Amino acid sequence: MQTPQSMDLGAALDQSCSGLRDSHRRSLMRLLFMVTGAALLVFACLQILNGFGWVGLGEIGASTLLFLGAWRLRTTPHLQLWIYTYLLALFSFFLAIMLLPDASVTAFVWILMIPVLAYLLLGRRAGLLLSLPFMLAGAGIYWHYLGEVGSPAVLIDLLNLVLCAALTLTFVHVYEMRREEAERRLVDMAQTDALTGLANRSTFQATLHRTIAENDRSGAVFALVIMDLDHFKIINDNLGHDAGDLVLRSIGQQLRERLRSTDFVGRLGGEEFGLILRDVTPATAFELVDQLRQSIARRELDYGEARIRVTASFGIAHWPEHGRDAETLFCMADQGLYRGKRAGRNCVFGADTGKSIRPLLPDRAV
Repeated sequence: MQTPQSMDLGAALDQSCSGLRDSHRRSLMRLLFMVTGAALLVFACLQILNGFGWVGLGEIGASTLLFLGAWRLRTTPHLQLWIYTYLLALFSFFLAIMLLPDASVTAFVWILMIPVLAYLLLGRRAGLLLSLPFMLAGAGIYWHYLGEVGSPAVLIDLLNLVLCAALTLTFVHVYEMRREEAERRLVDMAQTDALTGLANRSTFQATLHRTIAENDRSGAVFALVIMDLDHFKIINDNLGHDAGDLVLRSIGQQLRERLRSTDFVGRLGGEEFGLILRDVTPATAFELVDQLRQSIARRELDYGEARIRVTASFGIAHWPEHGRDAETLFCMADQGLYRGKRAGRNCVFGADTGKSIRPLLPDRAV
């Protein structure tokens, strides 16, 4: 049975591996393109004045491409490709400038910007894989620029850059790890019912909509089941809400244990639960749900000196037979549920208004 561990919320928010939404990455990339383009124009003028006309002309050409790219980034569907292209070109440019120390003696400080940009735009894993080779190459170029590391002054210069670059990479990497962990916890909290550990209502509805879209493309079928505990208010009134919470946690555990790995379950609120049974015929769906009904009715829970037994009623609706959208399916499953309530509870009813999938006599209370 599926649990809400998948990043449904992240997908809904159009979240990338870097932790930024694609809309934010797009805006950031456009800003970087324009800032980099403007900076290159300034550096181009300075390089020409410094006698490096070919470097200046190259920077003017790159600046023009960046301004055009900033306009194209508004609508391109290949954002990730643009990010990689920009970072590879920018980092290669850093290395090229480092190879011309007479053109820019302080160009080696750009090594420190490499991990910041890579991690921000690509995330932890891709950011590390991209930034580490460029940082090592930059450190090697700086070592070569210093010449023989035979004096304390030269060694200090080398260690200053190497240690600062290593610390920058380490800090950025650790920060990104903690951010990912915090994000996973927040997403899990947003998707999960805290009491039962099942998916909450919003996650269940999102999964139902996605299941409908998937089955509409594939032609497969599924069943939507609405389950409600019978006379649950009596438990809260007679034994207290702690006893009610114990029952709900037990029901959540049973649902996880009894359903198949392809099924999905969530707590819709209060004592009501929703189930999505994939690739099932009406007869198979009824059999699965009736086995679950019997399992719930048989289990006893100890609460102090009291022994608690509960039953549940179920309503089933099938896609696309009873509706092709989520609202209609919920309505039809609710109809079956309330027909079961009126019929005496502890039973399974289908969405058809004239008959049940398989009428059941309620189990005798123990």
